[in-house]
Amino acid sequence: MLVGEKLYQTVWMEGTTVFMIEQNLLPFEFKIHECPTYWDTCMAITDMVVRGAGAIGAAAGFAMAQAIVMQRDRTRAITIREARQDIESTRPTARNLFYAVDRVYLAGLVSPENAVAEAQNVARQDENDSKRIGEIGSDLIGKKANVLTHCNAGWLAFVDYGTALAPIYLAQQQGKEVFVYVDETRPRGQGARLTAWELYNAKVPHVIIPDNAAASLMAAGKVDLVIVGADRIAANGDVANKIGTLDRAILAYEFGIPFYVAAPTSTFDLQCKSGKYIPIEVRSQDEVLYQSGMDVNGNFLKVRVCSPGSEAYNPAFDVTPAKYITGIITEKGLIKAHHQSIKNLFKQQLTSE
Repeated sequence: MLVGEKLYQTVWMEGTTVFMIEQNLLPFEFKIHECPTYWDTCMAITDMVVRGAGAIGAAAGFAMAQAIVMQRDRTRAITIREARQDIESTRPTARNLFYAVDRVYLAGLVSPENAVAEAQNVARQDENDSKRIGEIGSDLIGKKANVLTHCNAGWLAFVDYGTALAPIYLAQQQGKEVFVYVDETRPRGQGARLTAWELYNAKVPHVIIPDNAAASLMAAGKVDLVIVGADRIAANGDVANKIGTLDRAILAYEFGIPFYVAAPTSTFDLQCKSGKYIPIEVRSQDEVLYQSGMDVNGNFLKVRVCSPGSEAYNPAFDVTPAKYITGIITEKGLIKAHHQSIKNLFKQQLTSE
């Protein structure tokens, strides 16, 4: 994606160093964060320097490659297994993380060079899958459409292109009139900070809305469709995504508005029978109690915005049951959020491979 006049990916690896866009500083400052070791990359994933399903997966794959390349002692096999556990414990809900780590780990059993090559393959596949999702999803957007999205599933959440925003970008390139309602997405504000920043840079008309404004907009007939991303999709079509996604799905269902989930097949977890088995990450209460931003003088501030005597509960994700989902946009096509449709999708994938 273009930033200024330069093309960037969200995360990439050169030599044994992983580079990524520092997303905690956006939209106020654009900076590249360097991770010389696998542990640095682990911390970047945990601290959400890099975030979003595909970008987490790519970063985790690179971290696994770093660990394999950098281990040269006689306990190499043990330390690599330990490194794998460290990487997999960073963000437990994101399926792409486990998918990428498994691929790179198995490749690393052959050689460190194989591990690096496979990590690059994972990142390249993420980019290509996102581009294809944009092409398929753009057909769902009419010549003039108001789209509501939640959190950030744009190019910052993947290696490039994104999922939920990719159809919007392509629809705009096709000459369609697309307007986007951007949920703030409390408590970290990924919509207000990241999605809005992306859309502004891409010159896509949009407006940021409070999370609790979606219902009134839908009731007034101002939303034509909803597109969100996913962090894990169970075998029956239940979807885990950023907290607040379930609210949007129920509202869309009530008002008869199409609700689409955009995700590559790497986000599906066929071993997970339903959403009730998806692990939900609970993050620090400080993300709710405090907010950070820039004052009028350009200084970064962190302030407490909640009652000093109160604590907070901060689940990072919720699970949307399949019955509320109109369809899932994958790189292989649009499918129903249903176990048989998902089963058929992976049968076709195995046949094509």
